Amino acid sequence: MEHQESKLKKILNVGFEISQIKDIDLLLEKILGEARSFTNCDAGSIYIKEGDCLRFSYAQNDTLQRQLLPGRKLPYSTFSIPISNASIAGYVAANGAILNIADVYEIKTSYPFFFNRSYDSITGYRTCSMLTIPLNNFRNEVIGVLQLINAMDSDGQAVPFAQDDEEIIIYFANNAANAIERAKMTREIILRMNKMAEMRDPKETGPHVNRVAAYSVTLYEAWAVKKGFPQEEIDKNRDVLRMSAMLHDVGKVAISDMILKKPGRFTPEEFQVMKLHTLFGANLFSDIYSDFDESAGIVALNHHERWDGKGYPGYIDQQTQLPLAGFETENGGARGKQGEEIPLFGRIVALADVYDALSCRRCYKEAWDENEVLDNIREEAGKQFDPELVEVFLDCIDSFKQIEKLYPDNQ
Repeated sequence: MEHQESKLKKILNVGFEISQIKDIDLLLEKILGEARSFTNCDAGSIYIKEGDCLRFSYAQNDTLQRQLLPGRKLPYSTFSIPISNASIAGYVAANGAILNIADVYEIKTSYPFFFNRSYDSITGYRTCSMLTIPLNNFRNEVIGVLQLINAMDSDGQAVPFAQDDEEIIIYFANNAANAIERAKMTREIILRMNKMAEMRDPKETGPHVNRVAAYSVTLYEAWAVKKGFPQEEIDKNRDVLRMSAMLHDVGKVAISDMILKKPGRFTPEEFQVMKLHTLFGANLFSDIYSDFDESAGIVALNHHERWDGKGYPGYIDQQTQLPLAGFETENGGARGKQGEEIPLFGRIVALADVYDALSCRRCYKEAWDENEVLDNIREEAGKQFDPELVEVFLDCIDSFKQIEKLYPDNQ
């Protein structure tokens, strides 16, 4: 009884923690990690309901992770399966019932569902025990499925999931479902803000801002781990950076169509107007009510600054659009921020944004070859980009390629 009470207390504490995470991607990572820790299992995944299908949205696997180099993340692809009795996850979503299977290779033919062994065949992994739980929101609607794989004993061997844990893990799953709904709503609000910018500037697509945000979080996390930052601080900053990076160019909604949609090169005068999108974006978040407001304002204002001080808007008053006293240049402009004068989040998003712009096809250019992109970024270390971040970026390139696959441009 004491053991169960201890587990329940832990679940309650974790429930509070996940309620504080606002970004959906980071929330799924936290939910799956905590559920796996609670049940001491080797792997797991989360499916999110989209219409009549389940979208495979996040996965973790300690055994396969250990085969990667330190700092690398396990690659996975997103896919959808129908909500039907044919698959284990589909059955759980369709019926709203938990399934606790001791060995998925031994499922009786009398059951309507079966286990697809193709992933095991490709990776050499052996899926054995599986606990699959519906994610029910407060309206008792299934919004997804949490699937836990291979509970482990003290010797590291796969064993069945304990039935005593089912009631508590269902309670956790229900709390997680409500947190997921809130995070999905937050993501949708941010995407709608970006859709306003996309209507004005077709380059600002949903996949583009999702990639830039994911690149930024990956880059920040690798940098922060290298610096020895506490995990709690890293997690908090990842959350606000992920959302802020998605809105880096939202200030373009205030730029005239005559400039924003001009097919050719800008005149010097037009380019000066275009630069103001950084100020307009920052001004949207000038009333600071949260860490997100502060971070979003910093990113919008600083993502076009350069390490060598030749970027924009520099030291400028956001309201008057005039240089701050003592930071005027000879031609009457504002001196650009340089080096570590540029806030870290601004330096990170600057690199992530340029990488995506060069790597992807745009209406005015083809995608650059990967080697050309990497050579350009190496050459700009210490000029356009923070050289330390470039070094970390080059170590993360495999993760960036995976992100490209997760958020492909609409064909």
